[in-house]
Amino acid sequence: MPFKRITRPIVLGIVGDSASGKSTIAQAITEILGPDRVVSICTDDYHKFDRRQRTEQGITALNPVANHLDIAEQHIRLLRRGESILKPVYDHGKGIFSGWERVEPREYLIVEGLLGYGTRALCDCYDVKVYLEPKEELRAIWKIQRDTQQRGYSKQRVQEILDRRRSDGEKFIHPQRTFADMVVSFYPPLNNDGETGAHLNVRHTLRPTLPHPDLTPVLDVAKNGFRLELARDIDGKPVDVLDIHGDLSDERAKAVENLLWNLIPEAQHLRENVGQFRDAKNHAALSHPLALSELLITYHMVKAALGQNAV
Repeated sequence: MPFKRITRPIVLGIVGDSASGKSTIAQAITEILGPDRVVSICTDDYHKFDRRQRTEQGITALNPVANHLDIAEQHIRLLRRGESILKPVYDHGKGIFSGWERVEPREYLIVEGLLGYGTRALCDCYDVKVYLEPKEELRAIWKIQRDTQQRGYSKQRVQEILDRRRSDGEKFIHPQRTFADMVVSFYPPLNNDGETGAHLNVRHTLRPTLPHPDLTPVLDVAKNGFRLELARDIDGKPVDVLDIHGDLSDERAKAVENLLWNLIPEAQHLRENVGQFRDAKNHAALSHPLALSELLITYHMVKAALGQNAV
């Protein structure tokens, strides 16, 4: 059956708790598709209050009442229709709003942040929805690394923020998982609980809300580095679960990457940027499971643009 190419911007949502890897994946997918074809916005820019005001009112940025979700939805819909927007800019380092930014639509739109699926209306804005769910202890380590290295916080200050936000994360962020087409969960291997970077395993929970690619050739090449099985999600619904091992050899990982690239020949890509992240020392590093995760997400973006995501 022929598919009709979609002419409006294709919208990817990436949602997860603070420091779950949203920006890392958004930046990588931008590089794969081509920076000139992608525009990204962060829903954190739609905070209703600055840091001081939130502290005075005793609420966190994770609470929907502290965010203009209605305006975020309106702006995503405008960009999806091919219209430009003028959006606020939130400075995480200073905890204040730092002005306004005009955003022009492009072929692809990536929306990442804490509350991207915070309302039913927002959920309806996306072509592909991803939820990032690293092991909680791992996310805490990532947040401490990021906020001390990039935002000038002390380790004690970051731990206080983690403690204060925990209940709101469980109440407002985690329930958004149910709206995702893909849930991506990084976790340490059994023989190395202290791993926090390149050799982490990753589990993809693939829901039937999108037509996922046939991974049989990938499984044949990867051998023991991959496992795909039919399972039940936490809500009891059937899903495919794909595990990618962090100890995948360079040779085998490259062979799998090549197979995935062959599934999306339409993509304009910069292969050397796939799987890049900042390690515990803030140095550039490479993760094969991260690279393969980014390629699987990109696959759905490209197929959506070709009109092939109808189920």
